[in-house]
Amino acid sequence: MTLPATMTAIEITTHGGPGVLQPVTVPVPAPKAGEILIKVAYAGVNRPDALQRAGAYNPPAGASPLPGLEASGTVAAVGAGVSRWTVGDAVTALLPGGGYAEYVTTHADHALPVPEGMPMDQAAALCETFFTVWSNVFRRGDLQAGERFLVHGGSSGIGTTAIQLAHLRGARVFTTAGSADKCAACVALGAEAAWNYRDVDFVDLMGAMGGADVILDMVGGDYIQRNLRALADDGRLVQIAFLQGPKAEINFAPLMMRRQTITGSTLRPQSVAAKAAIARDLESEVWPHLASGRIAPVMDSICALEDAAQAHARMESSVHIGKIVLKVG
Repeated sequence: MTLPATMTAIEITTHGGPGVLQPVTVPVPAPKAGEILIKVAYAGVNRPDALQRAGAYNPPAGASPLPGLEASGTVAAVGAGVSRWTVGDAVTALLPGGGYAEYVTTHADHALPVPEGMPMDQAAALCETFFTVWSNVFRRGDLQAGERFLVHGGSSGIGTTAIQLAHLRGARVFTTAGSADKCAACVALGAEAAWNYRDVDFVDLMGAMGGADVILDMVGGDYIQRNLRALADDGRLVQIAFLQGPKAEINFAPLMMRRQTITGSTLRPQSVAAKAAIARDLESEVWPHLASGRIAPVMDSICALEDAAQAHARMESSVHIGKIVLKVG
């Protein structure tokens, strides 16, 4: 495959609102040892992209400064030492950055085969959310079949993924969302109950169910203390973001008395080996269910690459249900 010297990409021209995302022409990256180069078909749009755009989530050392943490496409070149992938393979991949572009590099062990029968737009919506949910809900949160699981923001990309995976693995799923339509979508995905957080108090409702064994939260702020109240004895609160801020005043005495745990993680700064281990888990435990159609990413909309600013504006408006992707190739 003959590669072009340059490509179109979306650059964060300065920190700010969606309008700072602008098309630019940049060199096509070359894969280093252990990496693959992907000709991008679609790129996923995620909250961390907006945080990076605003200057609140810098890429790790050595990563592309371009936004974009997941993409689908075909392998265009392989670096030294790569044996699994060959040019032309269809892949979906977790990226350290750079997905809003015609070509992107990533570590070979962070790519997975596109599930059989899945279109490329859906495949681009897999990795960031599935890696995040798997590592936090099932590894850190240790959610088990039969346990009660509460996920906030159930209609988001993370939320729709978490509902499906938790339901698939036999948990009782509860969620919060911001409208009747969003709540209905969550129930259709497998939630036992979905509560409009604008109208009711999830603490009381979860308490009536016996409390949550695991809560997945990306809200933070005063939700942290409320989540601890909504947990059952021995419950686990897993924090993955802080849309309302990372600071809260917490009374830790009940946590000690009720043997509760607070944990959490961010995906992007983790080691190559840690992300590769998550990829192996997903390929064996989850990918067969994607191939069978038992679960699937919930798709909200597709925007052209040059309309990345519109995609960010839609995501930040919170009117979407599921994933937004950019059509690149």
